[in-house]
Amino acid sequence: MIQVLLFAHLREQVGCENLTIHKKQMTVKEFKELMEKQYKLSTQEVMIAINEEYATDSDVIAEGDTVALIPPVSGG
Repeated sequence: MIQVLLFAHLREQVGCENLTIHKKQMTVKEFKELMEKQYKLSTQEVMIAINEEYATDSDVIAEGDTVALIPPVSGG
């Protein structure tokens, strides 16, 4: 299982703060495609972190990892 943490408007869109994905392994790119297809989330501007470290599309998410979707933050 892969644990997914959602923040800000992503949490509101899905209706919960975390998800569980039943996969043993996938790339970040495959993960983004799954989020877009299954949950209708736009991941274009979203940063992905695996176990609290920012990841690129080619990084691998493995069973037992925690993935965070971090939307852009604005402030002043």
